[in-house]
Amino acid sequence: MRILFAGTPGVAVPSLRALVDAGFDVVAVLTRVDAPVGRRKVLTPSPVAAAAEELGLPVIKANRFTPELVTRLGALDLDAAAIVAYGGIVPRAGLAVPRHGWINLHFSVLPAWRGAAPVQHAVLAGDDVTGATTFLLEEGLDTGPVFGVMTETLGPGVTSGAVLERLSHSGAVLLVQTLSGLEAGRVTATPQTGDVSLAPKLTIEDARIDWSQPAVAVRRRINAVTPEPGAWTTLDGQRVKLGPVAPVPGSGDGGADPGQPALPPGRVDVVGRQVLVGTGTDALVLGDLQPAGKKMMSALDWARGAATRGKLVFE
Repeated sequence: MRILFAGTPGVAVPSLRALVDAGFDVVAVLTRVDAPVGRRKVLTPSPVAAAAEELGLPVIKANRFTPELVTRLGALDLDAAAIVAYGGIVPRAGLAVPRHGWINLHFSVLPAWRGAAPVQHAVLAGDDVTGATTFLLEEGLDTGPVFGVMTETLGPGVTSGAVLERLSHSGAVLLVQTLSGLEAGRVTATPQTGDVSLAPKLTIEDARIDWSQPAVAVRRRINAVTPEPGAWTTLDGQRVKLGPVAPVPGSGDGGADPGQPALPPGRVDVVGRQVLVGTGTDALVLGDLQPAGKKMMSALDWARGAATRGKLVFE
C-alpha cells in the first residue's frame, strides 16, 4: 500500500516508525510547519518531521489544507492515509484523496472522549479504562466508523503524559494491524456505539488548582495536566508549578491519615520528611514543585527554605 502519514507531536512518532518497520510504502509525511520552541523561540521541526528526515522520507509541511496541498497529495496516488495527532482539519476534498480514506489513530475508546485531549479528560474524570481506536476519518469530530480498539487500565496515580507514552506504542501496533487488514481485505469499519463524551483542549487556566476541591479531584487534575499544560497555583501572588501529588501514606487514595491533623485548603505544613497541603477534604503529599524564577525542586527542600516566611498558604 502507498501510504501518506500525517502527524506532528512525539506521540505520533512510534506509529510512523511502526509503519516503516512493517514494510508499508510511506511515500510522504505530512506535518505542521516548524514552530518556535523554548525561551529563545527557535524555529524547530516537529518531532514527526525530525523522525521522517531520519528515515529518509519526503516531508510536506502545512498547517491547513489548501487547494494546492490537496492537488499535491492527489498526485501521490495514495492507497490510504494514516493520521495520528496531526493537529489540523482534513476537509472533504482532502478526505477523498486516498482510495481507502484516512485511518485515524485516536487515544480513547470511541465514542468516549472525542476531541483534542482524550487522555487528559480520561485521567481528569477518573476513568478506570482507556485505550486507542482506529477509525475512518470523516468530516465530523472523531465520529467515523471504527476499525479496531485496544484498551488498558488506568491507575489512580498515573499522569496523562505516562498514559500517552504507553498508548503511543500500543496504538502504533493497532494502526499497523488495521492497515494490514485493509490491505488484505480482512477488516471493515462499523459505526460507533455508546455514550458520547467530548475532550476539548485543556488550557492554562484549566490547570490552576482549586484547593477547596476534594483531595481526589485535586490529584486527578494535577495528574491530568502533567506534563501539559502543567499544574500550577499561586503563593503570595506568584505562580508555583506543581508536580504530581500523593495521598498521605497508609491513608488510601486521597484518604485521611487519622494520625495527622486536618489542614485548611491550600495550607502547607511539614510533617517529618513530608510536605502536606490541605484540600477541601484530606491533605495530600507534595512531590516536586517550581517556585517563580527557580528550577523544579523537591517540596521538602522548598519548604525548608520558605519556612522563614511564616505561614505558607497556596491561593
